[in-house]
Amino acid sequence: MTLSAAPSPSTASVSAPPDLQARWMAAWPDALAAWSRFTHIRPPNLCLTEAAAKGEGLTGSFAMIRLVDQAVVVSLPEVVACGVEGFAVEVLAHEIGHHVLAPATLTDHTRMIARMRRALPTVENHAPMVANLYTDLLINDRLQRGTGLRMADVYRAMAARSPGSGGAVWALYMRIYELLWSLERGSLRGGATDDRLEGDAWLGSRLVRSYARDWLDGSGRFAALLLPHLLQDTQSAGVIEKLLDTRAAAAGSDPAGLVEEDPEEAAGAVHPAADAELADLPPEDGAGADTEGPPPGDAARNQPGQGQAREPFQYGEILRASGVDVTDHEAAVRYYRERALPHLIPFPGRPAPAAGDPIPEGLEPWEVGDALDEADWLQSVLQSPHVVPGMTTVRRVWGVTEDREPARVPLDLDLYVDSSGSMPNPQHLTSYPALAGAILCLSALRAGARVQATLWSGARQFTTTPGFVRDEVEILRVLTGYFGGGTAFPIHVLRDTYATRPPDARPAHVLVISDDGVSTLFDQDERGGDGWAIAADALRRAGGGGSFVLNLRDGWETDASPAYDAIRRARDEQGWQVHPVATLEELVAFAKWFSRLTYGRGGPTKLSF
Repeated sequence: MTLSAAPSPSTASVSAPPDLQARWMAAWPDALAAWSRFTHIRPPNLCLTEAAAKGEGLTGSFAMIRLVDQAVVVSLPEVVACGVEGFAVEVLAHEIGHHVLAPATLTDHTRMIARMRRALPTVENHAPMVANLYTDLLINDRLQRGTGLRMADVYRAMAARSPGSGGAVWALYMRIYELLWSLERGSLRGGATDDRLEGDAWLGSRLVRSYARDWLDGSGRFAALLLPHLLQDTQSAGVIEKLLDTRAAAAGSDPAGLVEEDPEEAAGAVHPAADAELADLPPEDGAGADTEGPPPGDAARNQPGQGQAREPFQYGEILRASGVDVTDHEAAVRYYRERALPHLIPFPGRPAPAAGDPIPEGLEPWEVGDALDEADWLQSVLQSPHVVPGMTTVRRVWGVTEDREPARVPLDLDLYVDSSGSMPNPQHLTSYPALAGAILCLSALRAGARVQATLWSGARQFTTTPGFVRDEVEILRVLTGYFGGGTAFPIHVLRDTYATRPPDARPAHVLVISDDGVSTLFDQDERGGDGWAIAADALRRAGGGGSFVLNLRDGWETDASPAYDAIRRARDEQGWQVHPVATLEELVAFAKWFSRLTYGRGGPTKLSF
């Protein structure tokens, strides 16, 4: 079930009065002062035409915010169409509230969306709308009660301009305001309410007040409160559409901290009727006995998440629900970059050179006023038997031998990641080959190396970076692609990479992540060339060695199959290092070990995998 939006009144024939922009801009200082005299946000963008508003990304509503640049955008023609042109301070103060109260930051905005999605099974697509309604409640309640602004009159004016009634969600939402502000039932024209809606409105009003300071903790509960009504309501979307000013709040941003689930997502996805603090339920046995929990308030909700990792498709859905316009592939690039960060080597430091040995470099005059112990009396007497301070006295000049550490040149990384049908699609589910590749490549880039990344499935199913590069986005786009076909190593890519490589080129390490399908490396190429000779020549020209990291079953050392025989032969005859892993998850441990061993500095002297 989805809420169906009614056609909104056209603003094509509605024009803003000539002085409306000046009047609304003059109201901006008062809107800022409604929050604090110390509040400073750049002036709003007051659009005089519908086209200008669309150019800013504002459609459907008469106002919007962007968190990435702290922007407030208002469509003045839409303001007139909604009948709120006389509420400049109220509307602008409301938009400022989204920047200073809720959601205020990209992190809290995306975390709220994630919590609400958890509380809205089967209707997760409504999380942006529910988040908008929830934060509006928090802001408007504070402005109406704390500053005396006419927030209730804003809704009355909108109802007078659009008298059509909404559904259960809209009726519940308006009734919550009436209870918060002690207004008569139906005074905000939200529609009729039955006993069920009355009870939910009472819970909603208590939730807004109880979680006003810890609003993120109340977000999942508010979503759970609206869930049964969202499942049945088909009329409220058209009315609510005009209020959605945060659905593109995260546009143009790159939120962090979403890869791991917040432990409070599941705990907060509870209906307010089941919350003892809201519904006056008796405490469970032992409740409240533990006084050593996390600190209350902001300190609690700002603790880093310690939950399990999300899947890439969930990560992308949260980004899009937050207002970030990304494809599945772009979301996967962000996902694996963030998930790889805890496993990367530290940024290399620049150690100070050690003190060298002193060496004499000559003599210079010693003058009156110089330190007495700097005078070289023997050399002064040798130059003139008559010592005249400042005239015949000299002092020794000392230098220091340079004691530099030899220059450390990192190995370039030539990475080949299997993307055949036996590997998961990294854009949908967690792909440990892609994650391990991200750890290896980003660690190499940190150390100053260059990376060539190749994703392969069949001989003609491959994508690669344009040589050895240092662009992490380009590398991750290759690693997060997917083919899902047969298995055939792209021998020609390995051949062409090193066929014309200069002898004095920086050494490179060839690393292949695959399974027993790596044996196709030793087949003939499209020219009929011998794969064994190509592999041996590439390994010699690379100059930094080669590794196979393979998902192999136990007993591969003695297995007589042709694939395992080829792997053992490559190890014994050509010097390829073979690192078997029993599960794909073990690739992460290998990537960390290899990165520390190859690109780390000052790590343990003995590393093993």
